[in-house]
Amino acid sequence: MCGITGWISYDNDLTGATERDTLDAMTATMACRGPDAAGRWTDTHAALGHRRLAVIDIEGGKQPMSVERDGHTVLVTTYSGEIYNYRELRAELIDRGHAFRTSSDTEVALHAYLEWGEGFTHHLNGMYAFALWDPREQQLLLVRDRMGIKPLYYYPTPDGVLFGSEPKAILAHPAVRPAVDADGLAELLAFTKTPGHAVYKGMYELRPGHVLRVRRQGLTEHRYWALEARDHTDDTSSTVHRVRELLDDIVARQLIADVPLCTLLSGGLDSSAITALAARGLKDAGRGPVRSFAVDFVGQTEHFKADALRATPDSPYAHALAEHVGADHQDIVLDTAALMNPTHRRATLTARDLPFGSGESDTSLYLLFKAIRDRSTVALSGESADEVFGGYSWFHDPRAVAADTFPWLSVFRDFGFTGSPTGGREALLHPGLLTKLDLDGYQAARYREALSEVPYREGDPATERRMREICYLHLTRFVQFLLDRKDRASMAVGLEVRVPFCDHRLVEYVFNTPWSLKTFDGREKSLLRAATRDVLPESVAQRVKSPYPSTQDPRYSDAVRAELRELLADPDAPVRPLLDTDAARRAADEGSEDARQPIEVVLGLDAWLRQYDVDLTL
Repeated sequence: MCGITGWISYDNDLTGATERDTLDAMTATMACRGPDAAGRWTDTHAALGHRRLAVIDIEGGKQPMSVERDGHTVLVTTYSGEIYNYRELRAELIDRGHAFRTSSDTEVALHAYLEWGEGFTHHLNGMYAFALWDPREQQLLLVRDRMGIKPLYYYPTPDGVLFGSEPKAILAHPAVRPAVDADGLAELLAFTKTPGHAVYKGMYELRPGHVLRVRRQGLTEHRYWALEARDHTDDTSSTVHRVRELLDDIVARQLIADVPLCTLLSGGLDSSAITALAARGLKDAGRGPVRSFAVDFVGQTEHFKADALRATPDSPYAHALAEHVGADHQDIVLDTAALMNPTHRRATLTARDLPFGSGESDTSLYLLFKAIRDRSTVALSGESADEVFGGYSWFHDPRAVAADTFPWLSVFRDFGFTGSPTGGREALLHPGLLTKLDLDGYQAARYREALSEVPYREGDPATERRMREICYLHLTRFVQFLLDRKDRASMAVGLEVRVPFCDHRLVEYVFNTPWSLKTFDGREKSLLRAATRDVLPESVAQRVKSPYPSTQDPRYSDAVRAELRELLADPDAPVRPLLDTDAARRAADEGSEDARQPIEVVLGLDAWLRQYDVDLTL
């Protein structure tokens, strides 16, 4: 997996002591992503840093890694991720005359570029974000995987670029200040996830499926992969068979690791399918049983209360699946003290570099991964199945489908997760600030941009066109929230999380499957359920979608209100100018559960402004 960073400067010599110290400081911020080793490579105009999480070829995969010919370096990389088809590519490249020194997928990426040039991305299957420096051409390529599983940020400078797996690596450079303007704050609050937008002023996130070329003449970006509209000619049984065929191949590829491996198991259809297929694959390879982990909260199962989002607790279903496949399963049970621990909350903010107002759901994910890391280095997740197969409730809600906005916004407003200046998660922010940000207008503009990208098939009826739009919005926007969240929380503790449902072959195939086929049995995720029913207990196969769990302990709500009261008592709290203080005091005193999310937004903003010393230019 790993963390990468670097600095290209065409007007300066980066081999000096001061420049090396700067590179080391940038690289050190990535230590959480790569606890096993550190490395640097410098040339006159290029400085590459690397922190390694050793997963494949423990001894041979050290980085930055280079290719030498005739005593000269012809290519060097700092690489993060996994190429799941690296064995096949390695064999093909050997047949084409390439010689390898290691068994790592990193070296395969280097030689693939030497063989195919920038077209090498079309040969890669995996999750990755990496930099390639060509000393001969004095050119840098930044590359990100098709679905944006692995993060990669860059910051153009007058004579080059800074880059890193996370913003913190770039912010460690003395030339960069953490500054956020009104557009950045709107992006942070709007829940739209604009491709390329990094919130911090002057910084960008390399978009999924894109390559950035850096030359002395400047930066150019091109897209090497996008969802396309294709005809789907398979009938129902053939489609189900193809989905299963793809899943079997994908999971088998993603079980390759030279370190302990596990799965994340909630007891939902998605994670259960991955765990069941992994259990079968490991057993066939003589490597079983599969390890699995789930998060739970003290007393949650015993005292669970159904709500509009969650009809059932996770634990009984996770246990049923674990027993069904013979998994070595463990529940990670958290309490309010752990969720409110300042050290844990600070670590969670540091992991994400931004306050998304998710509160305990982010903290619990971080703590889950922290506990898993004691037993495993790699975990397989069921993330993105809902986006691929149409699993969220709003896919099947006529009002949400017809709404002239991102469908999740129309639903989340009902539950207080996001909203207008009169309510929702921004309810405690100052009305004047919300007027200036114009979140409704910002969301509308981002929605129109997204719709303009959707590929259509000629002759599709209106319903099919609209559902194609809904699917596209989720695969290019909504899933980015979840992938980024999972990557940051896991890599903060040196755990590599793989997401089989993001394999581009599966995404392309299901994206072009008609909506009537995706719901052929009248339910959500019909194709996934049918394709994996044979490896699941019936209770799990029939379970209705339940989102990531949230604690129902009233003491947690009491604790966040108490923290808000402390904040309001501090006249120097940096978030104070952003608040509607009267509304904030009412939320702190009245004890309404509906206020929990808005309070989390305020607490997160304040902690971020303090910890990152952010310059707000509103």
